[in-house]
Amino acid sequence: MSDVEASVEAVFANVFRGHPCVIAGPDVTRLDVPADAWTGTLDGDAAVLDLCTGPTLDVGCGPGRMTQLLAERGEIVLGIDVVPEAIWQTRDRGVSAILRNVFERVPAEGRWETVLLADGNLGIGGDPVRLLRRIAQLLAPGGRVVADVAPPGTGLHSGSVRLSAGGLTSEPFPWSVVGADAMPSVATAAGFAAETHDIGDRWVGVLVGAAA
Repeated sequence: MSDVEASVEAVFANVFRGHPCVIAGPDVTRLDVPADAWTGTLDGDAAVLDLCTGPTLDVGCGPGRMTQLLAERGEIVLGIDVVPEAIWQTRDRGVSAILRNVFERVPAEGRWETVLLADGNLGIGGDPVRLLRRIAQLLAPGGRVVADVAPPGTGLHSGSVRLSAGGLTSEPFPWSVVGADAMPSVATAAGFAAETHDIGDRWVGVLVGAAA
C-alpha cells in the first residue's frame, strides 16, 4: 500500500517519533535516515559542539539533542524549528526552543556567536548561499556557522525532494546536499571564510564571517 501524502511538518513529526525515514528526489541522492539518528546521541556530536563558541542558535533543532548537549555545557542556546513536534520534544528535554522559520524574525538577531546547522541542515530551503546570507544577519560580527556537510566528492546538489516516514510521504520541498568539496565555494559566495574538519565519519564546516 502506498504512503499517504502529507505536509512536510507531519512527516518530520513521524521521524521525530522514531519512524525510519527516506529522503529522495531526482536531483538529490536518496538518503536512508535511521530512526534514532536525530533522537539519540551520534558519534562525533561532542566534537562538533566543541567547534561552537558562545551563545548558539540551533537552526532546525529537531528533537533537540544538540540543543540539550549545549545547554548541559552551560552555554546559552536556543533551538528553532518549523515542526511543532520538534519544539515539544526539545522543551521536554528542559531546553529553550521556539517554532520559527529561520527566514522569519529570530530573537537576538545580530548577536549570536554561533549558528549550528547539524545533520545536513545547510540544505534548508534548497539554496545554501541564500541560507548563509540570512544567517549572516543573525550572527554577531566575527560569528561563525558550524555545519555538518557530506563527504568530499559529493559536490552540491539542489532540487525538490520528498520525505517518507511512518506511512506518510511529504509534498515536495526544496533541499540541498552540500559536500565538503563544495562548501568553500558556497561559503565564499555568501561572504564567509571556511575550513573543514574531519571528525571520524563526519565532515564539518566552520564558516567565519567578517569582524566589525
